Amino acid sequence: MARARIFKPAKTAMQSGARARKWVLAYEPATRRQPEALMGWISAEDTLNEVQLHFETMEDAVAFATKNGLDYTVVRPQHSTEKPKSYADNFRYDRIPN
Repeated sequence: MARARIFKPAKTAMQSGARARKWVLAYEPATRRQPEALMGWISAEDTLNEVQLHFETMEDAVAFATKNGLDYTVVRPQHSTEKPKSYADNFRYDRIPN
């Protein structure tokens, strides 16, 4: 039975971040990766761990996993709190330099 992980990826450092709002279903590797005998490259026997499916909502991803009989885990996103920043704080006289 294939295992999958459902998560919401973190926002990228790029400006677009088009897929940052979507949920991802990624298959976990079933076998260990090992060096290939001829070239020495790292390879795996199954290519299912390269598949990532994108969904609009977590419920859609969970419905897909249950419909296809996948053993899945849901990783909920951690919400960060934004610290208020001011450009003028860079020039405060009581600022401690790093």
